[in-house]
Amino acid sequence: MIDALDRRLIAALQLNGRAPWASIARWAGTTETTAQRRFHALRSRRLLHVVGAVELDRTGAGSSMLVRVQARPGKGLQLAEILAGHPEVRFLALVTGTADLIVDFVARDNEELLRLLYTDLPGAHLITSNEHVAVIRTFTSAALWDTGLLPAEARTELRPTQAPPYERDDWDRAPRTLTELESAVVGELAHDGRLPVSTVARTLGRSESSVSRALDRMVRRGILHFRTLAEPALLGFEAEFMLWLSIDPGRLEKAGRQLAQHPGTKFLAASTGRFNLVGHMVLPRRTDLFRYTDEVIGSLPGLNASDVTLHLVTLKGAWTRMDQFVA
Repeated sequence: MIDALDRRLIAALQLNGRAPWASIARWAGTTETTAQRRFHALRSRRLLHVVGAVELDRTGAGSSMLVRVQARPGKGLQLAEILAGHPEVRFLALVTGTADLIVDFVARDNEELLRLLYTDLPGAHLITSNEHVAVIRTFTSAALWDTGLLPAEARTELRPTQAPPYERDDWDRAPRTLTELESAVVGELAHDGRLPVSTVARTLGRSESSVSRALDRMVRRGILHFRTLAEPALLGFEAEFMLWLSIDPGRLEKAGRQLAQHPGTKFLAASTGRFNLVGHMVLPRRTDLFRYTDEVIGSLPGLNASDVTLHLVTLKGAWTRMDQFVA
C-alpha cells in the first residue's frame, strides 16, 4: 500500500511528529514539497495521523485502566464500535488469545472510574467477562518508540533530548495542572499535531508568541508528546501484540528496564493485578514470537507467568479513531 519513501517519512515523524519539514524531508530522502505531499496523501487515505497528547501522571489529567474484555460469541465487532465511540476510551484493539478486546479507559478520578467500570460500562450487555489492571508507572511510551528504519543520527537530530520514563526522577512529585492556555493549545493539537502556531493562535484568539511559549514549555517539561499513528504492518511489523507478565515483587523495576530497551517495545508499564507488567509490542514476523518468547520473555528476572494477545485490528489510539482518520 505504501513505498519505501512513505516508510521513511513515517519513521521520521515517529521520531518527532512535529519536526520541521526540512528535517523530515532530509531523513526521508526527498524534498520538502514531496514530503508534505506524501504526508497529506497518507493522511487522506487514513493511513497516518499526528496528534498531540499529554502525560497523564505529570498533569493530573487522569489515570489509565487497561481492561481485558471477553465478548459474547460473534459480538466482538459490535462491542468494539460501541466502546470506540466513548471519549474516555484512549486505546482499543480487537485481539485474539485469552481476550477479545483490549481497552484503555482514562478516568479523572475514582468516581468516574467507578461509573465507567461498574455503573455505565459501555456495551455491558455484550460482555461476558472482563479484567482490570491499573497503570501505575510507565517504563516507555509509544511516543518514544523508534521504528529502527532510519540511522541513529536521525534520532539524535529529530528527537529532543529526553530521558526514557524509567530514568525519570520526578515520579514522587505532585502533578502540575495545565494552565487555561496550555489546555486550550493541547485541545487543538489533539486533533492535528502539526497545526501551525499561527493557526492555533488565531483559533484561540491569542497571540502567536503566547501560544508558542506555552507549546515550548509543555514540550520542554515532557508534558506534551506528539504521537504518530500508523499501523505497524505498514512499516514491516507483521506481529503486533500485548504482553501480560507476572513478575516477582522486588524484580519488577529490573525486568521493566530490561524489556523497555528491546527495540520491539512500543509501550511498557507497571500495573496492578495478576499481571504487574504490561506491554504493547511489535515484531517483524509472527514466527519471531517463538524466539521472542524463549529468549526475551524467558530472560526476564522474576518471571512467574506470561500471556500474549495478538492484535487483529486497532480501532483507536491516543483518543483517535485509527480507522476513521479525517483528511
